Amino acid sequence: MPSFIRRGAITAAGVAAAVTAALALAPGGAVAADGPTVPPRVEVEIPGPEHGEAAGSGHTLVPAEGRDRPAPRLSAAESAADGRVTRIEGTGTTADRLDIVVLGDGYTAAELPEFHEDARKIWEQTAAVEPYTTYRGLFNVWAVDAVSNESGVTGDPDRATVRDTAIGSYFWCGDIERLLCVDQTKVDRYAAKAPEADLVVVLANSAKYGGAGYNEPSQSLGYEGIATASAGNPRSGLVAIHETGHSLGKLADEYFYPGYPGYEQYTGPEPADSNISTLDAAAIGDRRVKWHRWLGEQSPDGGTVGAYEGGGYFVKGLNRPTENSMMRSVDKPFNLPGTEAMIAGFYRHAKPVSAVTPTDRTLRIRHTAEAAPVELSAADGHRLTVRWYLDGKELPRLAGRSKVRVAELAPRLLDLRTHRLTVTAEDRTPSVRDPKTAATMKASVTWSVRL
Repeated sequence: MPSFIRRGAITAAGVAAAVTAALALAPGGAVAADGPTVPPRVEVEIPGPEHGEAAGSGHTLVPAEGRDRPAPRLSAAESAADGRVTRIEGTGTTADRLDIVVLGDGYTAAELPEFHEDARKIWEQTAAVEPYTTYRGLFNVWAVDAVSNESGVTGDPDRATVRDTAIGSYFWCGDIERLLCVDQTKVDRYAAKAPEADLVVVLANSAKYGGAGYNEPSQSLGYEGIATASAGNPRSGLVAIHETGHSLGKLADEYFYPGYPGYEQYTGPEPADSNISTLDAAAIGDRRVKWHRWLGEQSPDGGTVGAYEGGGYFVKGLNRPTENSMMRSVDKPFNLPGTEAMIAGFYRHAKPVSAVTPTDRTLRIRHTAEAAPVELSAADGHRLTVRWYLDGKELPRLAGRSKVRVAELAPRLLDLRTHRLTVTAEDRTPSVRDPKTAATMKASVTWSVRL
């Protein structure tokens, strides 16, 4: 979400009154000057209409806590299942992988197998979109069981329906039917049960279209955001992927509101977001800013990278890199600058190589040093560059290998000193052109070895 939007009064068609009222409240549960204490509110992104082309419909402020619901009344068997963690994808440690935690809401104990299947489906849908497809090996995906007393969620099928659920998901949040909100305190309670949480997805046990994007980092657990979606609706999963464009890619929305008062012309400062700019293509190139490295290139979403008018909700005054990417329409791929930003987000949490053989002990001649370089699924055949070093000197004959027997190094270990054996893995993908991002895409593992 653009930085200037966080500071301003952003509205969307049909929600202006709700947003205006929300902005009048003191933030963070403070006491308003002329009223009682108000509950803490957070900004969420509203998904676009189910059959519309827009990827979203702006932002609004909603309660961070859920609606009042009955206290949980779980049996002993249900309590034993509640909070159980299952690894859906990945084999890496939490320190070396980006950890996605999937929570289900509105699933009874008997429906937990259905939740596991829904969690796998949402991940497969995500992994089918680039750059997730290529970088699937960077992820751990965890499912955390949240046992609800009732099946389904509040607001489905109608506004009068109330369900007693574990996480308190509900449609009609902020008087917007498709806005699917959650109780963040309860989300954190369940997400904390996973080994690590870098990103959280909440799946509502519903086929009704809806979702939301909580794109601010968690203050308690540190994850980058929450995406909510209806497990049974095929389009809402795409909206969840769009939300990761905000939380992981730090990308702005590239859609805009034709004919909506207040969004005809942007006149503010240059936004910090990497994919919107007040500058045209010539100025972006001359000043070597924003997506200048991609100008003129053919983009996966169609067309050529340039500067297309409209973005950040404004019809004029802000430009986007391509005509119609994932950050504008969820049925499109990420564009080239967006893909680069997503890869940068992946590497904020993940490393291209991790240790299989523990590094906390000295390896002897009978031991093997084994590492696990990430397997990339790039269609162009791109792979990591893997190199081995002994005391800082490269061993070219070992390049590309994932493990080395210490005995192979014996001719170089004739003394009784302790030596350092290091493997490095570097991702030199052509999808990244920013040197600062490229510098984060290299990692190493070092062992102590001696005869």
